[in-house]
Amino acid sequence: MALRPSVWRLTWNTNQSLSRKLTWNRSREVTWKPTLRTITTMAASTPRTPAPWRNTFLSHVYAMPQPSFTLSTIHRSPSGTITPRARTCIFRGLWASLPKDDRNTAPRNPHVYESDLPVLTTDVRMEKAGELGLAKSEGSGGGGPVEAVWWVEKLGTQWRMRGTAWILGPDADGDSEGAKAAREALRARMWACGEAEEGWSWAREVTGNFGNLSPGMRGTFRNPPPGQPRELPVEGEGLGLGQTVWQLEDPVARKNFRVVVIVPDEIEQVDLSDMQAPKRWLYVYRGASYKSTLPGGEVTGEWEKVELWP
Repeated sequence: MALRPSVWRLTWNTNQSLSRKLTWNRSREVTWKPTLRTITTMAASTPRTPAPWRNTFLSHVYAMPQPSFTLSTIHRSPSGTITPRARTCIFRGLWASLPKDDRNTAPRNPHVYESDLPVLTTDVRMEKAGELGLAKSEGSGGGGPVEAVWWVEKLGTQWRMRGTAWILGPDADGDSEGAKAAREALRARMWACGEAEEGWSWAREVTGNFGNLSPGMRGTFRNPPPGQPRELPVEGEGLGLGQTVWQLEDPVARKNFRVVVIVPDEIEQVDLSDMQAPKRWLYVYRGASYKSTLPGGEVTGEWEKVELWP
């Protein structure tokens, strides 16, 4: 599962705190050592029930006029400088639970799986793709660290999500190293809904997410290369601003379109609706057969919940 440009290596140091080493190339590493509250078990297992925060999170996000959030990543410049990057994204639902849209003519997968994994979409030509760990501009892969923050003003609540992000593209069902790694990471956090698995396709789920976008939004994947100076000639057939795309398999738009799925390890909910009595909770993904270790922690399914001082 070695991926480039970023690979996670998990090691335990002598004082039993978890350290994560993000390898950018063969000679340079960035090491991040989380605090006690970020230490989680990394064993992959299939959840039997939804996360305890799932229903509340969805009800809050869908109460927003627009379900936007801030996504932060780690950016490495050509000189080797490491800097944070943040941008506003749109929440597109949860992976394997595609929101219904009567305007979407894409064939839907049978209701076989569900998950707690938030979805967004991106253009593979953006710097974000490399920051999420995608080694090449084509295909699937990733596994880069992310933090996502939703501010639900109407309810005075902030949701903060930390974990990794995986990218799915045209080869989502394929045999490439990146596609296999992405499927493995996501499948470990999906659960079956009771229907037969026959006929469920990763690529069909990607197409369904493309179909859920408006024709104008689909057209943005035909834009000139994002971030390049306007003075440079635009290379590539069919590129230009202000286009609309009606076809689900438009070759230019689909080449650039990607689905990004966040696999959360930590969730923080901060309730500021009553400033005289603010509240804060931390949810940590623990996997199966785990006993609580945090003071005041309570395990529900594969998650441990603890109330914190706000």
